[in-house]
Parts: sequence; structure tokens; C-alpha cells
Amino acid sequence: MTPVLELRGIRAGYGGRPVLSDVCLRVPRGGIVGLVGESGSGKSTVARVAAGLLAPEAGEVLLNGHALSGRRSREACRQIQMVFQNPEGSLNPKRSVGSMLSEAMLFHGTATRADVRGKSQSLIERMELPPDTLGRFPRSFSGGQKQRIALARALSVAPDVLIADEPTSALDVSVQRRMLDLIRSLRDENGLSILFISHDLGVIRALCDEVAVLRDGRVAGQQPVADFFAHPPTEYDRALIDAVPRIEI
Repeated sequence: MTPVLELRGIRAGYGGRPVLSDVCLRVPRGGIVGLVGESGSGKSTVARVAAGLLAPEAGEVLLNGHALSGRRSREACRQIQMVFQNPEGSLNPKRSVGSMLSEAMLFHGTATRADVRGKSQSLIERMELPPDTLGRFPRSFSGGQKQRIALARALSVAPDVLIADEPTSALDVSVQRRMLDLIRSLRDENGLSILFISHDLGVIRALCDEVAVLRDGRVAGQQPVADFFAHPPTEYDRALIDAVPRIEI
């Protein structure tokens, strides 16, 4: 079956400094793939390339088997949405939550002006946020609530692929658990395909179907989560499992 998202031979970097040298990665339809690796290995760069925020120097990104151009169409942007590690940088402090959600849905045509408020309110309720959320501004919410607002905005345009770049790393353990449960249930309800980036192997083990390990600018391998944890394929993978602090979900 054709993966919903695939990266082939991606080479990318910043200002002449190479970060990714030959990244190949696939996200199956309806699956959650965890991307792990040491700090500085390039995980966020993979996310930025996949989301269209950074143009690769070589290689290609495919959506449903079709290569995406450097300048992506509005439809391609709708189909691949990203949630960042720090919601502070992605939520406009001068816009209410309701206006941010409405703008996204109207721009991408996933709601009409007549039904946009109702759809926004339904999203807020699904994210387990306060009933008055739409009229409030980001500064009035906790870190975990802001992350769920960012998730609501990404989901408001009905994407095929969600890229989550360390979305729980800044949250305490109990809030992490709620966020992960929410992501898992949203996948089941909406058939989302998810690329989930994390340094926490406990999170990866609890949430993901497959795991890919990024090392030295390449994905060393991609396999089912159960196989990876039962039989780490390399000493590096074994050391990664043993060394990284993790929570049990």
C-alpha cells in the first residue's frame, strides 16, 4: 500500500551546514510513526522538510504517492499540518482562539461562515478546553491548554497527516498522559496518519505503531515498535533505549 507520506533521499541543512544527508521515511495511512534520535540529530529538520517549511537540497517528499513541489499548493498545505514543541511560537497572542480557528477553516474551505463557529466550538469541546475558550487569548491558558489549542487549529482543516514535533516535552507527566490519550483517540476517530517526534522512548512505545531511528543524518531503520523494543537492531538503538529518560503511560 502506498504510504500517505514518504520522504526519499532527503538532504537538507542550514546556511551550508548539512543536517540530513539521505533520509528515507514513510508514514502508512492511519499509522503513527515515531521518530527518535539523540538531541541535535535533525529530528525537527525532518519535520520542517515534511511540512514544507524547509526546502530540501535534494530528494523528494511524496503525498499519496505524488511528489510535492517546492512551492506547495494550498491543498497540499491543508493535507499536512504540524504541531510544534512550543505553542507560544505558533499562536498569535493578539488573536482570540475563535478568530484563529475561523481563519484557518475559512481559508482552507473546511467550514462556511454560517457553520464556522459551531465547528470551532465542537473542536474546543473535543480538546477538553473550557467552554469560553473561543473568546479568550492564548496568554490566559496553561501550557497544556495552549498545546491543545494548537492541535485544534491543525485539525480544524481536516488534514491527512499530522506532524507532531515534541508536543509533550514541555508538559508535566499527568498533562502528557492526557495529551497522548487525546492524540491516540483522534487517530482512531479520524483515520489520521501521524509522524510523532519525541526524545522519550516511553511515549514512543505507548503511542506509536512503528519507530524510525535518526542517526548521522540518516534514518538507520524503520520497524514495528514491538520489534524495536524486544530486539534492538544495533548497539546504538540499545543504548538509546537504556539512556533516554522516559515516562510510563
